[in-house]
Amino acid sequence: MENTIRIVMPQKKTWLKLAVTALFIGALVAFFSLGGEQYLSLEAIKNNRDNLLAYTENHYLVAILLAILIYTASTAFSIPGATLLSLTVGFLFGRWVGTVIILLAATLGATLVFLAARYLFAETARQKLNSGLAARLINGFNDNAFNYLLFLRLVPLFPFWLVNLAPAFTPIKVRTYVIGTAIGILPGCFVFANLGQSLGRIDSLNQLVSTETLLAFALLGLFALLPILIKKSRKTV
Repeated sequence: MENTIRIVMPQKKTWLKLAVTALFIGALVAFFSLGGEQYLSLEAIKNNRDNLLAYTENHYLVAILLAILIYTASTAFSIPGATLLSLTVGFLFGRWVGTVIILLAATLGATLVFLAARYLFAETARQKLNSGLAARLINGFNDNAFNYLLFLRLVPLFPFWLVNLAPAFTPIKVRTYVIGTAIGILPGCFVFANLGQSLGRIDSLNQLVSTETLLAFALLGLFALLPILIKKSRKTV
């Protein structure tokens, strides 16, 4: 009986991992094969802005739920277009409600992909990433997980999808990941929700964020590292 349980359980775990992997791959394949990038474009949003506004005004609560679901799914499946979705949410719901929607959906989607990556690949990754720079990175997350994650979220040098995945291979706790993600992306959520109110006048996504804004995010990221630097300096004294 015990041998049977030992054989069946690994098989179930393997099939579950295959199912999760197939779900993520299938979602990406479906998005591109069905021409999802054509609908998730600045031109498509601008051409349909009046219809989107009318639907939001007539079905406000349903529109909020749809926005949360679409944004969460886009983040969870690492589908490109987070900036455009943030602008659209800000355009439809305003800076305050839009910020809440983006913050909730982005945090939920990031947590889902984090949990999936940890479940699928964490064991293998930890066995291989046990020396050199990778090992120091993991140790850094182990000692200062919250501040490291906050820095990665605040500084706009790292792709959002990469920061969603990388901590999955470290010992960071799920609660720390969720809180660090929510706090770290909050400034960006507000900025893009606010910019979304001028969506109709935007011709290119490249013209959105100024150098001053990027510098402000970088300074916030450095501020998040201060506790780590202070802690290390005390150790060397």
